[in-house]
Amino acid sequence: MIGVALTVPSQSEFEDALQSAIADRVASRIDAQDPTLWGPDAESEASIRLSWTHLPESSRPLVAEISALREDLVARGLDHVVLCGMGGSSLAPEVICHTAGVDLTVLDSSHPDMVRAAIADRLDRSVVVVSSKSGGTVETDSQRRAYEQAFTEAGIDPLERIIVVTDPGSPLDEEATETGYRVFRADPHVGGRYSALTAFGLVPSGLAGVDIGALLSSAEAEEKLLYSDSADNPALRLGVLLGVANQHRVDKLVISDQTRHGVGDWIEQLVAESTGKLGKGILPVVVPFENATNFNPSTPDSILVTIGGDGPPEAQSGFSADLQGDLGAQMLLWEVAVAVAGRLIGIDPFDQPDVESAKKAARELLSGSGSVPDPDFSENGIDVYGSGSSLTEAVQELLGQVDLDHGYLAIQVYLDRIAYADFAGVREVAAERLARPVTFGWGPRFLHSTGQYHKGGTPNGVFLQVTGTPEEDLAIAGRDFTFGSFIDSQAAGDAAVLRDHGRPVLRLHLHDVPAGLATIRELLA
Repeated sequence: MIGVALTVPSQSEFEDALQSAIADRVASRIDAQDPTLWGPDAESEASIRLSWTHLPESSRPLVAEISALREDLVARGLDHVVLCGMGGSSLAPEVICHTAGVDLTVLDSSHPDMVRAAIADRLDRSVVVVSSKSGGTVETDSQRRAYEQAFTEAGIDPLERIIVVTDPGSPLDEEATETGYRVFRADPHVGGRYSALTAFGLVPSGLAGVDIGALLSSAEAEEKLLYSDSADNPALRLGVLLGVANQHRVDKLVISDQTRHGVGDWIEQLVAESTGKLGKGILPVVVPFENATNFNPSTPDSILVTIGGDGPPEAQSGFSADLQGDLGAQMLLWEVAVAVAGRLIGIDPFDQPDVESAKKAARELLSGSGSVPDPDFSENGIDVYGSGSSLTEAVQELLGQVDLDHGYLAIQVYLDRIAYADFAGVREVAAERLARPVTFGWGPRFLHSTGQYHKGGTPNGVFLQVTGTPEEDLAIAGRDFTFGSFIDSQAAGDAAVLRDHGRPVLRLHLHDVPAGLATIRELLA
């Protein structure tokens, strides 16, 4: 059974907003895929992005097809599933498999060390799912090329090992079909961040061994409640809470997943990319445990949410919630709630107008039509791009620009997220120093999630970007750039776009990564 327990500072204000949503039949109109809910400017995009509302039924035929393919693969000794995908193509399968306790290798990086490590892991037993909605995601295309080369060099036919998930008619669909790969085509009328219960979420999860039929059933069982115009509808209640809080400039959403399944990372993309635009939005802040700084203590502009907790936590703002329920049901609940919140905030929850800007800047750098500036100075093996005359001064100047009433710091780390996973703990270090919300994102992964919010959302972010020299670069077959030059261009391109939007950015490039990370941790303490 799905459930949401809430606290709000003004019960009467919340009830008025809830009753207004009920009178406007917001939930049932989402169920009916009414594109007019978010205003005339959003109607065109919404009209082709609402097929997610009944995926528990429409995706059901995939269950048998995926199950049969898994049986065939396992019978051939192929029991290691690798997913090459970014953003909406990777975050949902990662949390689905983690929740089920099923092994899935997620390659959502263009860092050469991480790509090389993934390929070296059980290649003889690997089946690779190449997943891209647009069919033109450069990271995913590069990962596919790397695996094709590795399989071929190992004497393995890539056609027997690579499975493609994409939208019908995409460049990847056309190329993969012509080559002879097995292709799963997803519903094109579902946006990437709403695609958890489409082929993008189900194919890699099902092939890895998740009971995807049960996942769909847990969502389907709650549809009647989640689409009801009722005060008991938990998605409507959560969406109204998010919207009302935002109207009071309580625009940070601090999430503590008590189940430890990682659902916070999926919620982060859904919320940030859906709401962060037109200078508005909700910034998700995912913390590793309930007593982490930013959750306890919290800030006056933060909503606190626990997943699987013991009731709504105590928040300075007065806005908090605790969510209970199976994963499939929670995914559908959050999707409905974010659509409801978008209406109250006054944005189109289905577009992502600022995502392409960073991609364009990266392409320009790769093509040679753009240029990366030289570092301002170097100290102790760290190149500094930003300001200051010393490392200490540069970091202090950046942190000094954080608005102590409504600002936040985003730490963006373009390194191997598996090898340096422990560095994510620096979020707590910085949050304790600043007493302000701090987010942590692995690049380029975050570009497909919170990247939209950073550029299009509330303009009060300050950005610390960390890059590093790889242990060894890796060529990309058929490309005139390497993985190393690609990830460098992604970092530099995003930094340039952030600066163009007036956001403060400090980039630290580490030549000795372990030593450099230790130095950064000390500077932030």
